[in-house]
Amino acid sequence: MSRSRVVAVAAACTTAVAAGVLVVTGTASAGTISGTLYRDPNTAVARWLASNPGDSRAAVIRDKVASQPATRWLSSFNISTVGAEVATYVNAANAAGQIPALTVYGITNRDCGGASSGGAPDLTQYQTWIGNIARNLGGQTVVLNLEPDSIALLTCLNSSEIAARNQALRTATQTLKAANPNARVYLDGGHSAWNSAGDQASRLVAAGIADADGFYTNASNFQPTSAESAYGRSIISSLNGQGVSGKRQVIDTSRNGGASGDWCGDDNTDRRIGQYPTVNTGDANIDAFLWIKPPGEADGCRYAAGSFQPDLAYSLASTAPNPPSSPTSAPSSPSSSPSSSPSSSPSSSPSPSPSLPTGACGATLRAVSTWNGGYQGEVKVQAGNGTPNGWTVSWTLPSGSSISQVWNGTLTTSGSTVSVRNVSWNGNLPADGSTTFGFIATGTPGTPALTCTSP
Repeated sequence: MSRSRVVAVAAACTTAVAAGVLVVTGTASAGTISGTLYRDPNTAVARWLASNPGDSRAAVIRDKVASQPATRWLSSFNISTVGAEVATYVNAANAAGQIPALTVYGITNRDCGGASSGGAPDLTQYQTWIGNIARNLGGQTVVLNLEPDSIALLTCLNSSEIAARNQALRTATQTLKAANPNARVYLDGGHSAWNSAGDQASRLVAAGIADADGFYTNASNFQPTSAESAYGRSIISSLNGQGVSGKRQVIDTSRNGGASGDWCGDDNTDRRIGQYPTVNTGDANIDAFLWIKPPGEADGCRYAAGSFQPDLAYSLASTAPNPPSSPTSAPSSPSSSPSSSPSSSPSSSPSPSPSLPTGACGATLRAVSTWNGGYQGEVKVQAGNGTPNGWTVSWTLPSGSSISQVWNGTLTTSGSTVSVRNVSWNGNLPADGSTTFGFIATGTPGTPALTCTSP
């Protein structure tokens, strides 16, 4: 994973600033992206949870980290396989009606030889790699964060190498946009404790931001959202002054909700996750709050860069608030491959449902998608005109079917009967409120009859 520099040395990474609380500025509307961010079930945190269900940290990591969408990093430089990787991921998100978000990380001389060094051997092969990515983006909305640290961190490059990198980024942006006009491409904006806004804006212009949709800041970093949004406004103002208008910001909020400390997240326990991922930012200049850096994945100081470490994930999540009572992104639909939804929280409807008695709950299987050997479902839990203090949904699986993963709920099984109980933050529903949970299963779905009970 990338790291980000805050002091005047060639090493990357940061010194964090004080904890940030979301500051809403501008209009009350979101940016120019609309929809639901895609939550990939095939992540390091999901695999850890599947292998460690009895770990004392599992519930917190499941409810506050694994329940949320984070970006998929394309960081292993392999020209022959990257196209299939992108196609699988994007197609799953598209089938779910959701927005895939990719962080493209393969530029030559990546991270200036630091802990996340690597990337393409040369810029010619880099463009071939980018072309294979571009050809598999489909035609629907996809978010691409192009090359963290590639513009903010230039200390290891001479003037001709900087010019070559800028041209490579410009060409990559044009290639990605030409392949999918609905692709949203954002360039590296550093962060608020690094380069000045004017300097960063000039670097962005040189790297071809005129062809991109905007820039992202705070990737793999800890600066508070309030500082990043102010920094973004300054960059936008400077871009406007340089004749480049209409650009917008994305902020990485994956670990900017905690206190300040040393620069490396691997060695600190005073961080926590920040704003949950959403495209409903409330800021006219900001298209999305993303978890660019998946929480729990290491910086490369104490652990191998990019490796998932449960102690880091638990430290980030244990004192963080639960997912908000108003969903940060709309409930998902299932996909044509093993995919899942971002966290969904209780919501209110205008009037109670007359079909449910007071205090009762009901459950419906909202959608099911299948693939070879498995399927995904999403269940809507609906309150009546009372306020259930917890709920449990039960049903009988078809022969040969088993559930391998659940999010936004706690699974128990007894033979072919499965039950999913609410987690801590989505059990108390307002009158006629609702929430959702999702699951991945093997076998075939059948037509199960769901029952919902409430204490």
